[in-house]
Amino acid sequence: MTDTDTPWEPPTAGTEVEHLIGSLDRLRATFRWKADDLDAAGLRARVGASALTIGGLLKHLAVVEDDIFSTRLRGEPLGPPWNIDDWDGPDWPFTSAADDTPEQLYALWDGAVERSRERLGAALSDGGLDQPVHLSWPDGTHPNLRRLVCDLIEEYGRHTGHADLLREAVDGRVGEDPPPGWRPKSGTASA
Repeated sequence: MTDTDTPWEPPTAGTEVEHLIGSLDRLRATFRWKADDLDAAGLRARVGASALTIGGLLKHLAVVEDDIFSTRLRGEPLGPPWNIDDWDGPDWPFTSAADDTPEQLYALWDGAVERSRERLGAALSDGGLDQPVHLSWPDGTHPNLRRLVCDLIEEYGRHTGHADLLREAVDGRVGEDPPPGWRPKSGTASA
């Protein structure tokens, strides 16, 4: 097995940056694999009393990616496609996903991840993990970039677990990681 078969696998012995980005990319790939190649019904499927759907998770994580690496990192407002008038509270990404096509949901997530990778790469080149970010706590202190990356890893850990349960209920797909050689069937970008 080569690195090209499992590009999401973190390095065996790398730097802190390589391990953090590797861990984030592994979770992104696993989440995208769990969400991949579903039709509208699969993206809207629910388990039990929960209102969570894989489509809602795709849209939510797309917003989180853009928020972390634009608003929190650089102080920039969310741009397209998030600068809309009908944003209706914190649950909007979850609830409005039911109105989106599978193509729209995959494109939202794929585009957000691509922007995040570019922004994170630029920030790492311009100050590394120790640099303070725009976001500030109520006491005026600023977390560093390391904290933002760790927060996003945590967010993906939580929601990849949700996607795991939802996907198993849809069609029985289970597993810890995508199989070697996996690439998304739906959407426009690779994970």
